This record gives sequence, structure tokens and C-alpha cells, in this order.
Amino acid sequence: MHKEGDRAVPRQRAAPSQRHRRPTPRPPAHRHRPGDRTGIVEARIRYWFDTTLAWGTSALVGWLALVCLAVVVPISALLVWTDQRAPVATGSKIAAVWRSTGQTMRLGGEVVPPLRVALSVLLALVALFYVSTLVSVITAGMTDRLIALRRGHSTVLESGHTVVLGWSEQIQTVVSELVAANAGRRSGVVAVLADRDPAEMEAILRADIRDTGRTRLVIRSGRPTDPAALGRISPATADAVVVLPRDDPAEDAEIVKTLLSLRAVVGEERDLPVVAAVRDDRYLAAARLAGGPGATVLEIDDVSARLLVQCVRCPGLSLVHQELLDYAGDEFHTVRSPALTGRTFREAAAACPVSSAVGVAHADGGLTLDPPAAHPLADGDGLVVIARDRESTHLTPLTAPYDPTVLADEPPPRVQAPERLLLLGWNRRAPRIVDQLARSAPPGSSLDVVAERRAATVTALRAVGRAAGDTLTIVHRPSDPTRRETVEELDLAAYHGVIVLGPDRRSGQDDPDDRTLVTLLHLRARERDTGVRVPVVTELTDDRNRLIAPVAPGADFVVSGKLIGLLMTQISQNPRLASVFEELFAPVGNTIHLLPAADFVRPGHRASFTTVAEAASRRGACAIGYRSAVRASEPPHHGVRINPPKAYARTWTDADEVIVVAPAGAALRATAAEVAAVQRDTEREGPP
Repeated sequence: MHKEGDRAVPRQRAAPSQRHRRPTPRPPAHRHRPGDRTGIVEARIRYWFDTTLAWGTSALVGWLALVCLAVVVPISALLVWTDQRAPVATGSKIAAVWRSTGQTMRLGGEVVPPLRVALSVLLALVALFYVSTLVSVITAGMTDRLIALRRGHSTVLESGHTVVLGWSEQIQTVVSELVAANAGRRSGVVAVLADRDPAEMEAILRADIRDTGRTRLVIRSGRPTDPAALGRISPATADAVVVLPRDDPAEDAEIVKTLLSLRAVVGEERDLPVVAAVRDDRYLAAARLAGGPGATVLEIDDVSARLLVQCVRCPGLSLVHQELLDYAGDEFHTVRSPALTGRTFREAAAACPVSSAVGVAHADGGLTLDPPAAHPLADGDGLVVIARDRESTHLTPLTAPYDPTVLADEPPPRVQAPERLLLLGWNRRAPRIVDQLARSAPPGSSLDVVAERRAATVTALRAVGRAAGDTLTIVHRPSDPTRRETVEELDLAAYHGVIVLGPDRRSGQDDPDDRTLVTLLHLRARERDTGVRVPVVTELTDDRNRLIAPVAPGADFVVSGKLIGLLMTQISQNPRLASVFEELFAPVGNTIHLLPAADFVRPGHRASFTTVAEAASRRGACAIGYRSAVRASEPPHHGVRINPPKAYARTWTDADEVIVVAPAGAALRATAAEVAAVQRDTEREGPP
């Protein structure tokens, strides 16, 4: 029994013949819908059309002909039947329709006996086939040629151009700086060879460099390690070659191979200026051997570590390097003139009204930064100057006068006190930074390293700690610098400077600057809570992150990729500058300093930059600019001005700083002989 509603209904048993019979499946109801039948017909027609197209060219030509006739014939008939001048007879109208159709489709359209009509149509088809084939051949040839050009496989027939090999994060910086360097020239060519799609490379470069001015970019595709590909950009006739570093240190072997291929293409007899860079110091010696005597090979990690150490001890130094390295402002040049022969360095420097002399370029190829004021210039010697461009440097017969009444008294020798520094974060450059700090730290200095406890970090700290000895005490505080509680435990008032590092860049991982920015956020919050401001220098991998970094205005940043790109461009345009930058970034020798303006002129007095340069010369230094304290928070220069005119005058304050090139770590004091010589010159020239 089963229930149906509220009534009990007896269950009926199926007949034996029907009990084991399978139910007959009913066809889907939608097959009988009229609307769906139309869709099936359309699908079958579309399938038949696609099948006919699969037959090949003949089917395509046939369909084109049918479509054209289906359009041309009705329109021709409409034109004939609506024309008042058309003949009245139907046969004549049909003939007129045929003539219109034949002329439209280039089939002749003659109204003659059928045999002649067939022959005329055949000739028209042959002519049409010939013309169409000729157009197709020309189009295919031009297309293949354009594709070959777009693939970058054609040979560059240029001379005096600059060749850039490889593709890395420095490509935009190098190419944009080369464009800026060629701005004052009649024309310039930059040829780029990389194993990438040429259209993609050109799109990336054009996005960042919208106006190339007089410089023409030539993009070619190929492996820089392949001599055949190198030959297509004519490196033998180039003025300079820039070999970009790889983004991964494990690929530095490719740099060595590229340099070997370059020497194979150019030849051993050609002394071609080549600038390359590696990340792993294990490949540095091999790269220099492969490049030959005319090659300059930079080590990215070493240069970055040196600059980070200099900036933490001299806040604002990164702004000075930025101004000196890019072509947007003043940069280093070498100037030669017969009028320099016989002059002392002091006289030659004072005779440059719109440039700042910082060294002597000797005739034998050597170079001396910050020579003694009484150093005589021999025949063939030149000046190393900081100027807007090479043409702007000119010598005047008379030196610019200075005001001896505002010269500051000689400051007492500075005694270097022990320093306490803080390092937040760890990467492969950190051991170099610690080593540089230990080499130049005053005795009794200390360094606190806040980084996560890892085996590689602990091993590296032990190694550099043993090398530092008693000069620098290294204390490892295992913790994550991106955590707020880690930064809140720091006593910022106890430190003279802070270095913030991010992790190494690894493929497939997040941008290392992300962790750096988080650390800077916590550090800035800690500064606001305590009211203590400490000089912070930050290492970044992407220059765009510098604009969003949460730091005080004018803070120091070292963007290693951009820095190396600027250096490579400068050296490629003037290979003699390699020794200049090598000395400026070295822990010993002459470096750039920002010193109190009160060491040179009396605060509160108005004095020209000539007077400041004279005061610096008396103390064995070369003044190249200043930093205004009242404009330190104004972007983009933050008060830094490089190479002001000698006649420029301003009122100097206690908080202002003078930018000088002077020995690293040495007191700026002139020898007794140089002071006596300067005094004799002053008495002979008299006051201004």
C-alpha cells in the first residue's frame, strides 16, 4: 500500500511481460521546438561553409567571386534599370548590365559572340591573376623585409656610435644618459644588442625616453656572447662599448664570455674603450683579463658598499654624487689648453670663472686629484674640472679677486671620536659594508647589526669581526627589522648613523625594497615618538621607490642599479674618469666631504664663492659647491648646488656646508710652505 494524498491506494503489480522491460528513452523535448530547428540549420550551413574553406585557395577564390557577383550584378542591374538613357529592349539592358559587371570586375565586358566573350574573360582573368600575383610577391617581399628589420637582424653601418650590450635594470639609465650626453652634439647613435624581442625593447625604451633629440636609437636582437651577432652592430667602428651587468650574480660568467666575444670581433690591436660591471667578485679578475687593457670593469657590490659607508658618515653625500654623475647638471671633464703650461694648480683653478678644478690630467695619462696648490702644470697637462660641459670651461688671463677680510681662522685639527652605528637588515653586500666600516672607523667604534639569525649571517659576522680586531666592535642582535617591536626597542639617540638594507633580489620573490620600506616606516615612527633624528642612509634597488620612501626630506639613498648605470655612462664618454671615481669611492685617498662653512668664511658675512675656494685651497682642498641649510628640505636638490660661478656671492651661516674634494679622514690643514706662498701671492696682488 502507498499513500496518495490522504487516501490509501493499493499498489498495482506490473505484468510479467512488462516487469523486466527497460523503459524506452524518450527523445529530448527541445528537438521538437521550431526555434531550435532554425539554429540547427544555421549550424549546418556554417559547418558546410567552413568545410569548403578548408579545401584551400580555390574554394576561397570561388567564394570571393560569388560574393562579388552577388553584390555587383544586382547593383549593376539597378543602375541600368533606373537610368533614363538606358535602352528599352530587355536584351540591350542585359548587355548593359554585363558591361557594367565586366568593367567593375575587370572582365572586359564586351558584348560579342559567346566564343569571343569567353576568350576576353579568359584574358582578363589571366591579367588579373598576373597583377594579383605581382602585388602579392611585392607585398610578401616588403613584409619579409620589415619583419627582418623588426627582428633586428640587419647590420648597423655606423661609426663613432656607442654600443650597449645586454639588457638589465641599468638599460634605461644608460641610454637616457647617453642621449643627454649627445644633446650638445650634431648627432649621435646608440646601438643596443640584447637577446630579446626588438619591438619590446624599443617600446620599453621609448616609454622612459620620449624625446631622444639628436640621438638615434638602433635596436638589434641577438646574443651578446655570439660573435656573429656582435658583428651586426659594428663594434670595431664604435667610440665606446658598454656591457651591462646581469640582474643575477650567478650570470656574471656571461659578462666574461661577452668580453671575449667582443675582443674576437674587434681584434687585439684595437684599443676599444669598454665599460663593464659584475656583481660577483670571483669574476672580476677574469672580466678584466677578457676585456683587455682598454676595459674598465666595475664591481657593483664594492661600489655600493663604499658609497653607503661614506654616506652614513657624511649625510647628504648621495645628493652630491647624484648631481655629479648624471648629465642633467655639472659633471667631470678634462680640459687641455696651451695657456695652462707653466701655471700652478692654484693659478689655473682661479682662472676658471665658471668651472671648478679638482685635479690635473698629466700628459702621460696619469691623473692626480687635489694636487698641492703650488703644483706646476707641464706641457701637455690638462685640468680635471667640474663644469656644465667641456666647452663652457675657459681660462681668463686674470684671476678672480677674493675678500681676505671674511676668511675664517684656521680651525683646530679635528679629533675623530669613536662612533656607534646601526645596521638594519642583511644581504650579500653587508660583509663588505662592515669591512669598509672597520677599515676607516676610529678606535673604539661599535656597530650593532639587527638581522635575522641565519647561518650565513652568523658566519659572515664572525669573519668580519675577526678581521676588524679592536677597531670596530660588532654586536649581532638577532631580530627581524621589519617588525615594529624590534625598532621600538632601539635607542636611536645612542647612534651616530643608521644603514638600512633589504634582502637580496631573487627570482620569483617579492621586490626586496618592500621590506626596506616597511623598516623605514617603523624607523620614522620611532623618530616621531622619541623626537630624535638620526642620519639614515638606505639602499634601494628601484629608484622609483625613493619617491615614496617614508624618510625625512633630503635623506640619503643609494640605488645601486642607477648608480652603476650613471658611472658606466660617465666612464664610457671619458675613460680617464675611471681613476677619478675609483679614488673618490675608495676608503683612502681623496674623497668628497661636506664641511661646515664656518671653517672657510666667517658666518653672517657675504662672500663670493671665489673667497670660499681660496679658503679651501689654503687648507689643501678643492671647493666644488655648497649645501644651503635653509633649502635642505626643498626638492629636488635639497639645497645642494654644484659648481656655482666664482663671482656668485651669498651670506653664509653656521648651518651651511661647503662641498670639497679632500683627503679622506685627514685634517684640512695646509703645509707651512703653501701658506707662506699664498701669503706672498696675496701681498703681491693686494686686496680686491
